[in-house]
Amino acid sequence: MWLVAIIFFGLLILGMPVGFVLGVAGMVGIFDMGGGRFLAMAPDRMFAGLDLFPFLAMPFFILAGEIMNRSGITTHLVEFADALVGWLRGGMAHSNMVASVMFAGITGAATADAAAFGNTLVPAMVKQGYTKPFACAVTAAGSIIGPTIPPSTLMVIYGSIMGVSIAGLFAAGIVPGLLICLICMAVIAGLGRRLNLPKADKRPSLRSIFVAFRKSFLALVLPVFILGSILFGVATPTEAASIAVFYALVVGGLVYRGITMRDLYEMLVRTTRITGVIFLIIASASILGWWMTFNQIPQLIAAGFLALSDNPKVIIAMIIGL
Repeated sequence: MWLVAIIFFGLLILGMPVGFVLGVAGMVGIFDMGGGRFLAMAPDRMFAGLDLFPFLAMPFFILAGEIMNRSGITTHLVEFADALVGWLRGGMAHSNMVASVMFAGITGAATADAAAFGNTLVPAMVKQGYTKPFACAVTAAGSIIGPTIPPSTLMVIYGSIMGVSIAGLFAAGIVPGLLICLICMAVIAGLGRRLNLPKADKRPSLRSIFVAFRKSFLALVLPVFILGSILFGVATPTEAASIAVFYALVVGGLVYRGITMRDLYEMLVRTTRITGVIFLIIASASILGWWMTFNQIPQLIAAGFLALSDNPKVIIAMIIGL
């Protein structure tokens, strides 16, 4: 057990990709357990770890986000967010947060959020007088909302592996995601005067807010449709994700006319790369997870926690600390 732990943390410190770290540590553990004859089980465990139908939803959600981002919908979301909260001190930072919530409802991934707003909002914030570290920090904090607001790819993974209702996880993620946004906006407001953040000269009119809402309406409908269809039992997460891709293609290609065939190819390649990395981590984690289960390591960890305290809140705090 200690050999596997040393290899695991050693490879992480050396900078090896997480997927390979999990796989190598798991293979070493299996080999140490029974020699070469046990290594033949590794491919079977990797396949079993990915052989879950709900996992098909992940590439579809990622592709839908790529399409909406490439079609220029990100700009409309930012304009609508700016119309809502851009008049506050540090308005563009507030707009970044609100737009992150909206975009999270389309992609459900932190990487997509960071890529979308890192290329658009960070330069715009720097141009308005924000420091680049502050602009990057706000964008990074906003991207964390992505895995919390449905449709979250992490919730799809967790729900599929643990046998938990994905629809229930989606419903449970709405309030925490909104709270993260509000807390970040409160911090921005607190730093506003101390850092002398820029402030708009006047508030937008109701007409300008309505115009911005109308431009972004088709994008705002998508997360409502995804969550509603899943919660009311109209579609499974995989079906909702595939319909989301079709909707994004229609809106991005026919309404906004921001997608070409070359763009579609690049989006498919990027989606494949992101999905491949996620699936490699899941498959490799299946090897390490099987080894840990076989050696009853979860039971040993649980016994260690219970030896320190039997208070559920303390145990949860220790788990979060780990």
